[in-house]
Amino acid sequence: MTRKLLGALSPFALFAASCSPSVAGDSPPAAAASAVELEVKQVASFNEPWAMAILPGVNAALVTEKSGKLKLVNANGSVVEVAGGPQVDYGGQGGFGDVVLAPDFAQSGHVYLTWAEAGQNDTRGAALGRAKLVMGGQPRLEGLEVLWRQAPKVTGRGHYSHRIAFSPDGKYLFLASGDRQKMDPAQDLTGNLGKVLRLNLDGTAAAGNPFAAQGGVSAEIWSYGHHNILGMAFDPQGRLWDLEHGPAGGDELNLVQPGKNYGWPVVSEGDHYDGKVIPPHSTRPDMAPPALAWTPVIAPGNFIFYRGDLFSGWKGQAVIAGLGSQGLVRVALHGDMAHEVARHPLGSRVRQVNEAADGSLWVLTDRADGKLLRVAPKGK
Repeated sequence: MTRKLLGALSPFALFAASCSPSVAGDSPPAAAASAVELEVKQVASFNEPWAMAILPGVNAALVTEKSGKLKLVNANGSVVEVAGGPQVDYGGQGGFGDVVLAPDFAQSGHVYLTWAEAGQNDTRGAALGRAKLVMGGQPRLEGLEVLWRQAPKVTGRGHYSHRIAFSPDGKYLFLASGDRQKMDPAQDLTGNLGKVLRLNLDGTAAAGNPFAAQGGVSAEIWSYGHHNILGMAFDPQGRLWDLEHGPAGGDELNLVQPGKNYGWPVVSEGDHYDGKVIPPHSTRPDMAPPALAWTPVIAPGNFIFYRGDLFSGWKGQAVIAGLGSQGLVRVALHGDMAHEVARHPLGSRVRQVNEAADGSLWVLTDRADGKLLRVAPKGK
């Protein structure tokens, strides 16, 4: 099935510049963007897909399904299950999470995975593991080991975050740990909820982290005061950015820097769902404001920084998977700030976007009827 869609300049990009809350890094008026006609081809179907890692050289990808299955999909649409995955605690926002290839995947065959893990007394938390991917007639994971766990495990089934990003030099693993809908732990440096963590590749705390002197879980922390991070990526300059859901309003794109407090739940550009007002970042200059905030929200999935040439003019821009916005959202950086450039509607909640070797985009749509789509400029 092939559909042709027109990516148009977002009216909200213009609206946000003049009407959004006053935040350092708010979007300036969006620059004019050339419309691009997209060709969208369905490749395969999945049940609640959550994340994807494209394998080098074989035109295939690993896809996690939230209920607990890891699938291998080829560009021809064939899908097989990968054996040996973890046991996940499925429900609410919990289940199988991220899948990312190790920096040395070509040599080691290692993949890193995250998932929701059950604890005692109706508690649960995110876990990070590593295993070797063995290909063949029946692909499988071998030697799966747990490297890290959220601490503490808590009740509820929300805001695990558990996104993975490797540093450009391949030495460190950055891990998003959500606030688990408990809010206050995001400000507590004795736990790792509501944080971005910098770990060694074996899951231990990396040397030189901002709170290393405190020892224990505190030594893992790179930044804190985060809500529910569903995207992390390094830009072409090697800087780490995160993308997180706000409460009722106030989705955020943040330049993540060591030791900084990003404010949750003390400040936000959104308010609580019950209408209770949260002070904006401008009231607390000691806390880092977002580079860009969205109200109404886009409800983001993951994002990438586009590095290819297939989409003219996109190189270096962030391409965001939009759940609530049901398509792709394109953002340009200017220093440590950002502004929205365009939206490209796909008519479905988009959970994940990855860049393929040819510069096309492989996109996962959300929920039980999730699809893998190849998105490219018309004729490409």
